[in-house]
Amino acid sequence: MRLESLEHVFIDAFPESLSPGYLYISIPYASATHLCCCGCGNQVVTPMTPTDWRLTYDGETVSLYPSIGNWSFDCQSHYWIKRNRVEWAKRWSRDEIRAGRERDRIAKGTHYRAVQVKEDHDPEETPGPWWLALWRRIRQGRKY
Repeated sequence: MRLESLEHVFIDAFPESLSPGYLYISIPYASATHLCCCGCGNQVVTPMTPTDWRLTYDGETVSLYPSIGNWSFDCQSHYWIKRNRVEWAKRWSRDEIRAGRERDRIAKGTHYRAVQVKEDHDPEETPGPWWLALWRRIRQGRKY
């Protein structure tokens, strides 16, 4: 039975079994999970990361962005969760799925390479504005 809405529940840890019609949200695990809205019974996990899903809570309802495409399930259901409502989207072709997965792969690679570069970067080596470089030299007792 296709669902048209989900009730959200904030939890610390995920339950052993999920009930249909509920979106379980765990802030400590930065993730949400629910049973597929098509009724197939598969568990859908949506991790909240800079390259996966974003959750918006407006005090009354929740939304997930981007859409949920269950391409690995037999049902291949595709929907949005907007303000606790399930908005059904068109089924994607194999080419669209392949292109979407490639976009995701590139986005993850780009993001995590940038994070690594930022972590490896020494802030003392940052050129920055001329006055900041001067201040660093003065603070370190070096001649300018």
